[in-house]
Amino acid sequence: MRPDDLPPDGLASVGPDTHGTSADDLSAEEDEPRLTVARLNWANRQIEAVETADRLLAGLTAPQDVLGVLLAKLSALLNMDRLRDCPPIIDAAWALIQEHGARPADVGEFHAVAAFFSYRRGSLERCITDLVRGAQALEATTADRRAVRPWISMAVTYSLVGFHRHAVAAQRHAEDIARFGTDEDRRLTAHPEIRVRQAVFLDQRGETGAAKAVLGDLVDRLNASDLIAIEVPYLGYAMARYAVLGGSYEGDPRRLLRLRHHEFPESIELSRLGDAALHIVEGRPRQALELLGDARTAQTRLGRAEVPRLKALAYIACGDHAAAHAADREVTYLLARASDQVYDLFVDGITARLDFDELRRNVSRYADEAQTDPLTSLPNRRHLERYVSELTTRGGSGVLGVADLDGFKEVNTVHGHLVGDEVLQQVAAVLSRTLRAGDFLARYGGDEFVIVLPGTVLAESAEVVARLTTAVAAHDWADLAPGTPVSLTMGLTALAGQGLAEAFREADLLMLKAKGRQGSRD
Repeated sequence: MRPDDLPPDGLASVGPDTHGTSADDLSAEEDEPRLTVARLNWANRQIEAVETADRLLAGLTAPQDVLGVLLAKLSALLNMDRLRDCPPIIDAAWALIQEHGARPADVGEFHAVAAFFSYRRGSLERCITDLVRGAQALEATTADRRAVRPWISMAVTYSLVGFHRHAVAAQRHAEDIARFGTDEDRRLTAHPEIRVRQAVFLDQRGETGAAKAVLGDLVDRLNASDLIAIEVPYLGYAMARYAVLGGSYEGDPRRLLRLRHHEFPESIELSRLGDAALHIVEGRPRQALELLGDARTAQTRLGRAEVPRLKALAYIACGDHAAAHAADREVTYLLARASDQVYDLFVDGITARLDFDELRRNVSRYADEAQTDPLTSLPNRRHLERYVSELTTRGGSGVLGVADLDGFKEVNTVHGHLVGDEVLQQVAAVLSRTLRAGDFLARYGGDEFVIVLPGTVLAESAEVVARLTTAVAAHDWADLAPGTPVSLTMGLTALAGQGLAEAFREADLLMLKAKGRQGSRD
């Protein structure tokens, strides 16, 4: 890399460019509102990007334009770590897709940024679900230039999760499409962040030769002018990390590492780690250790094992091999823990899928959509009414329970309605597998479920309810909705001698009273 490749203003160009663009490609001008916001984000001007998005949204009416600007705004907010502002935008974008439809590239981009949000929120399960759905949508595209951005977003999130093979494949998809696009497309696909993260992962797990090869390729192949501005510090880090492993380069990595902005907090920590690596190279490992003592790896997007790995390299340079060994053991532990989390999620995901498939089989005899809730595949209110009417007409009796989720509003507020929908699906599966054979379960609406225990008296129903509430509370919500556990409160009443409306009112009132008692105890 040549030291004079950086533009005078310190930012790689992000302006529009139609070089090599065909007449068909120029139809992308319909995406100009989205690109206006995206370019500001790429130029490290995230606050301006969000303000511009809000101004554009006030005047846009075409659903496709609104969706594009919402997605670009969401990316800028994520880069600023403004996670609290994201759920309403995710919900609004998803509502547009559901109501008006969208191009496969737009659906893919939605799932890509939603996956990124879920990862930053700690919801690995939701993140992987969105990654799978995003890939499915994007694989339906061919050479659509609009797919460049979502494929890169997919690659970034894949690499954050640790799926580096998928990340590199997604980046190559974007590069293949960008070959027929603009210079701006090609700058976007260069994205050294993805390969830098792959390289540090390889080094952390002991494949130092492979890591050095990846970093050397980046350093030799890329110049700052090849990149969008937000990615320039990652090239600086590639140079610093390459040097720690014995590589050489031309240029000033510190200059690239300093191209950061207070709107993009990750770049500050990236600069700190890069400086630590350069201190090691320059024979000042003690200064490196001082910097690393204050580092917060989680905000660099390089993985939690990067700080102890750099500490190990610094201790080696100091001649303190015992401390280096201890730091490398921490690296091993952190990598193993991350692997275990993905393994547990895989097992839990298969279990949840089997539960849901069993639930669908149980209600398959109610295939009529008018009788089935489309989200959970449970019987709906109309079906419940028919079931209770048939039960009481035959002279049957039983217990009716109205169940309401505790903490569900917070799930929607913190994580968005897509996660809320998945919580409802999992609650439906948990309740379905916990109920006895012959019991009836319906979704009444919102986060309310109704159970009917035919041939059961109130005294016997308490044990069933205890099993249901325990099963919901014991379910692992941490991956799907971290920090917002879900529980169940239920009111019960006898069905004998009254219809559904009266029984429901009575059970609903008892449920609300139970919630009130819980609130007073809290």
